[in-house]
Amino acid sequence: MGETDVIDLLLAQHGMIRNLFDEVEQAPAGEARAEAFTRLVRLLAVHETAEEEIVHPYARHAIDGGDGVVDDRLAEEREAKELLSRMDEAGPDAPDFMQNLLMLRAAVEAHARSEERYEFTKLRGQTSDAERRTMAAGVKAAEAMAPTHPHPGTESATKNVLMGTPIAMMDRARDVIRQAMGKKP
Repeated sequence: MGETDVIDLLLAQHGMIRNLFDEVEQAPAGEARAEAFTRLVRLLAVHETAEEEIVHPYARHAIDGGDGVVDDRLAEEREAKELLSRMDEAGPDAPDFMQNLLMLRAAVEAHARSEERYEFTKLRGQTSDAERRTMAAGVKAAEAMAPTHPHPGTESATKNVLMGTPIAMMDRARDVIRQAMGKKP
């Protein structure tokens, strides 16, 4: 992603997430759905981690009412992570997968709308271009080191920084092992 403004970067990722939900919903059961779901899980995991490490802490201090705005977003993220984690564990062949996918999509899209309305709009209005460029670079760096699976309970920047790298290493090693064994990450 070439976006240099953090808001543009995150909005583009929200679009990619919506597209991946479409792809998972429309994919036939089996390998195609599993591959699309793996990409969705990974994007959601790295996207949320980067927001939690870079964007939310900055928003707490940069925008009016930042603590309340961020606390609300973190509560939404945790709920979605818990459902995504259960779905990731059960896999796309689980009997309740499509029902859970629709619930997850509704939660993720509501969360994205709230971020865009309450957090991103204020960040764009109350930060400079240089600050948003710096945050974009930070988001990209955080995503490169982020876990590839959801980990509910690590929604704070401190927990992500302390636990994120070891968890990311374990996730990525697990992905490689599963792939080598012919299983979906």
